[in-house]
Amino acid sequence: MVNEDPNQQEQNGTPAQDPALRVDHSASGHQSVSTHPSVSMHPSVSAHPSVSIHPAVSARPSSSAHPSMLAQSGGLARPSSSCPEDLSVIKVSKRRWVVVLLFSCYSMCNAFQWIQYGSINNIFMHFYGVSAFAIDWLSMCYMLTYIPLLLPVAWLLEKFGLRTIALTGSALNCLGAWVKLGSLKPHLFPVTVLGQIICSVAQVFILGMPSRIASVWFGANEVSTACSIAVFGNQLGIAIGFLVPPVLVPNIEDQDKLAYHISIMFYIIGGVATLLFILVIIVFKEKPKHPPSRAQSLSYALASPDASYLSSIVRLFRNLNFVLLVITYGLNAGAFYALSTLLNRMVILHYPGEEVNAGRIGLTIVIAGMLGAVISGIWLDRSKTYKETTLVVYIMTVVGMVVYTLTLNLGHLWVVFITAGTMGFFMTGYLPLGFEFAVELTYPESEGMSSGLLNVSAQVFGIIFTISQGQIIDNYGTMPGNIFLCVFLTLGAVLTAFIRADLRRQKANRETPENSTSLLSQSAEQRPLLGS
Repeated sequence: MVNEDPNQQEQNGTPAQDPALRVDHSASGHQSVSTHPSVSMHPSVSAHPSVSIHPAVSARPSSSAHPSMLAQSGGLARPSSSCPEDLSVIKVSKRRWVVVLLFSCYSMCNAFQWIQYGSINNIFMHFYGVSAFAIDWLSMCYMLTYIPLLLPVAWLLEKFGLRTIALTGSALNCLGAWVKLGSLKPHLFPVTVLGQIICSVAQVFILGMPSRIASVWFGANEVSTACSIAVFGNQLGIAIGFLVPPVLVPNIEDQDKLAYHISIMFYIIGGVATLLFILVIIVFKEKPKHPPSRAQSLSYALASPDASYLSSIVRLFRNLNFVLLVITYGLNAGAFYALSTLLNRMVILHYPGEEVNAGRIGLTIVIAGMLGAVISGIWLDRSKTYKETTLVVYIMTVVGMVVYTLTLNLGHLWVVFITAGTMGFFMTGYLPLGFEFAVELTYPESEGMSSGLLNVSAQVFGIIFTISQGQIIDNYGTMPGNIFLCVFLTLGAVLTAFIRADLRRQKANRETPENSTSLLSQSAEQRPLLGS
């Protein structure tokens, strides 16, 4: 028997190991399957993070109790001595921080391109001669594109892995940035739409990755912090997107000078996107040599190349706690998307000529949210109180939104900065909480799928809220529009209270070898019931 911390890491140069586990026949004729330290798994088949963490693993009795005799009937990969990978070794990689920071950077670049039009909405309206609603669609196309492409991209993530998805996302982000440079004439609005659509497709390859990167690369006591850092990049990109465009692109009448200032912004973002794409090619790796946690090691053992993609989705939607989280996450993130898209319009209505300060208010919201995200991630890694933390943050989001709504039209910008920052601390700080809570509720299902469904909900509610709040603001003013969001955020807080804290990944990390054997046996027995 080995007593082991859930986050076993290399100490004094010696990696932690699990003891040999045996295969026992249950009364029902099934076997409980585990991994023997002497057995190596072929990384291209079973120990690959692109393979979903599938609970449906069948195993038939055989005359041999050695794990190498499993595989074809059970869906587990056949061990191979040519590509050794000892799944019993629990060890974190030094490269993990480089991987998550690089991801965070190209996510930041993509998020900047999402909000760069909305943060100076009135200036682009003047340059291209289009309506405010047309500029709003440059933001909403990110949300709209994500919905039909989620399932294909999630399948690609399961099929080809993290590196392929990272390369594709950063390449499309780079391409979209350079296409926009062909739209520097007032009549070329369709070209800037094309560039933005390409960037929106890149976003589909980015949004679902934080929790997967955290699980594949980080130990049990680091996953929430790592996920927060990964989400941090996206929020930083939005913050820079609020701050930089109003500075680089002033509100001037001369079209040629305006085109020059816009070109500077487009060239800068194109250069940054290109550099990040090159770094992804050089630096970004598929997975570490050894699993970083007991839960990840167990997920590799459970991974089945024959696992049904559709059955995984069905299981997720049968999980009532996860369904409630999908709805509540969508309400919160959708409200944030609507506020970000319409912030410039709301501030200009009450404070004419304050485009730069409107961007700074957006910056304040996001910077405060980034701080909230990091604090909540560290807190979760230490306390594991997912349900309680999520509920408190959600309630404080509602309070912050109400206070912001009541103070926006008081005529004092400094008050708006304070109330907007307070709201942002909780509203955007909630986003990584949702990702990590979803992984806990759905383990051992794919992190890419659970995160993707959260993001689909966010995009759907984001489109609905942006269009609805925009129409309410145009017809009735900013306060009714913000009250509209307050009502739905209150609904989200109420639904969050009904989510049960079924922390499955934490249970897996606490498993002893004997319990791990039992878990694998239960997974084997689920396959005939759930179907393949």
